[in-house]
Amino acid sequence: MQLLMNLVDESKQLNQAQFPLKLGYHGPKGRFKIIHQGLMIPNLPAPLYYLNFLTIIGQPNIPMIRNPYAIHTTALDTAMVISSSSPHMLGHFKHYSIQQDCQFTEGDYHFGGKERLQGSFPYFRLTREDDELAIDLNIYVKPIISHFTKLRLGVFDHWSLLCQCKGQVKYKGQVYAIDQMGSFEYARAMNIPYLPLCFFTYQIINLKDKRQLLLAQIRNNFNQIVQSRIYLRDESTCTAVMFDDGVYFKVHRVYPKVTTPNQQDMYLPREFEWCFSNADTTIQIHAQSRGDFKFGLAAGYVGSFTYQLKINDYSEEGSAGYCEYIDCRPLRWQEKKNEGKKTKKIAQMTPNYVKK
Repeated sequence: MQLLMNLVDESKQLNQAQFPLKLGYHGPKGRFKIIHQGLMIPNLPAPLYYLNFLTIIGQPNIPMIRNPYAIHTTALDTAMVISSSSPHMLGHFKHYSIQQDCQFTEGDYHFGGKERLQGSFPYFRLTREDDELAIDLNIYVKPIISHFTKLRLGVFDHWSLLCQCKGQVKYKGQVYAIDQMGSFEYARAMNIPYLPLCFFTYQIINLKDKRQLLLAQIRNNFNQIVQSRIYLRDESTCTAVMFDDGVYFKVHRVYPKVTTPNQQDMYLPREFEWCFSNADTTIQIHAQSRGDFKFGLAAGYVGSFTYQLKINDYSEEGSAGYCEYIDCRPLRWQEKKNEGKKTKKIAQMTPNYVKK
């Protein structure tokens, strides 16, 4: 399945190319009916741990993204917005009618009079007016790019830029100063009839040496891996490297089954790991979820985790990784254990961590 995707997905080649001079960034227009904007900031101090702002403008026919619970008019008239952090909150997920509640102009996207993203490369500003979680951040994107997907014929395009975020977040009256690396993301897609993509996990870790890890896996409704990748970005050297051959992800323990507002049964990860190894690089990550999952991230959830990682001889432990997790596969696949071959390989690579 991954070999087939390489024939239609040009993102692997783009990840080996120089940073492009111009990137597509706009609202719904022409053949692009589906738009996604995102800002994810991991490794924030307690009690925030992470901060995210994510929009999906228009509802695509892809199970892991489509959220029928949010559709009150039509799919293409629906904008979903999630703005969340680790503490308990009730108003993190919003859905709007694009025609009635939103105002989109070039470089200015206003959602329901509450959330607003404005600017152009390389400077953006994100604001959110809310009694529970208010946001005012200046975003400076840097020429360090990772291409997640770029399907031929302009069907789908999804990229991420490393960014620096400065400003403040106010949670229930308490103000927290923010000055942290993040990931600024954008996607645009045609409203194609159907894509059977059902599983998606995406995680971000900021390392203490000014590097950033992005980890992602996508599976279809037959549990076949469509994409499994690790991106390692270095702010100091302005470089980004992608690994996609032999990237393994395994969930060791899950929370009790939950049912989403869309009546989708789903198991969320309690403990999981990633591993990769080639001639030059070995990456090992063991993670434990904080259990702060919140619904509204497309068809699934967002939360945070603690972790222990090793990249070659570099080791680090942290308490604030960022995690998106969506599993719309049939339960027979969700409850099926990983194949023995992959499980054995992960076990052989797993490092021993000693608590100090």
